[in-house]
Amino acid sequence: MANIDELRLMTRVARMYYERDMRQSDIAGQLGLSQATISRLLNRSRDEGIIRISVNVPQGVYSEMEEELVAAYDLRDAIVVDCISENEQIVQRDIGAAAAYYVESTIKPNEVIGLSSWSSNLLALVDAMHQVPRKPGVQVVQILGGVGNPGAEMHAARLTGRLARLVNGKATFLPAPGIVGSPASLNVLLADPYVNEAMALFQQVSLALVGIGTVEPSELLAESGNIFSGTELDILRGEGAVGDILLHFFDEYGQPIETSLNSRVISMSLPQLQQVDRAVGVAGGRRKQEAILGALRGNLINVLITDCYTAKRLLEKASR
Repeated sequence: MANIDELRLMTRVARMYYERDMRQSDIAGQLGLSQATISRLLNRSRDEGIIRISVNVPQGVYSEMEEELVAAYDLRDAIVVDCISENEQIVQRDIGAAAAYYVESTIKPNEVIGLSSWSSNLLALVDAMHQVPRKPGVQVVQILGGVGNPGAEMHAARLTGRLARLVNGKATFLPAPGIVGSPASLNVLLADPYVNEAMALFQQVSLALVGIGTVEPSELLAESGNIFSGTELDILRGEGAVGDILLHFFDEYGQPIETSLNSRVISMSLPQLQQVDRAVGVAGGRRKQEAILGALRGNLINVLITDCYTAKRLLEKASR
């Protein structure tokens, strides 16, 4: 316990620093002490209870829940978004806006951004984004085949192109379907120089933006034509599939489902995704809960952006 003279000096320094907004160097000059002594007194004043720091969390901010998700699922980061309901369109809009802010605030020079094609949440992200100040060397590469029916194909190209313009980067498209008819067709497309150029960039991706799908395809994916047949989906369910990322399916523990269907998908692989510095899953809603849980258990992503209802259920699952 400090004596009364030390406590008096600590209190004076603390008031000058926190109440009068004086710099430590100015306090040191006025009191005739070294700056190192001022720093030490401020640290000791916390130990003595003279200074108590509290953080007032605004309503609608879930920082504690985010920290719990990071700890429970070994994540690099988690963003939990306040939503007024679990309506799917509202969840998509709100987590898309939060994901847009994440991209705007974390993008770095020479970033290579990998973007999935057929995700309503990623469409909401791009819709919500503002123009990012120019940073050198930024690229955006499509990491899931975007060729499908003409209307949907235009959507995939626009999504990649719009994001590239918003980040002042170069766009590289993947001019191939997400799913091809046979392994032989896959080999033909992999020999195409433009497909090869895009896929060569997968190893350089430093920020991947992906949706997390269920076995039942979303409306957007179904419209694109990049889906497996009903019989093929039944095979995946029979193997225990609960969801997919980039049309690669996994079970409830995030383990890849190994079937012959994998040899017909043109996209970044799950092992490649796991090597990305920031692999960001943008997904929420009750319908996708099991798929998101599987992706987290398998460490397929290391950043999750989701809604507060889904986050709460994920933490309940983790506690069990």
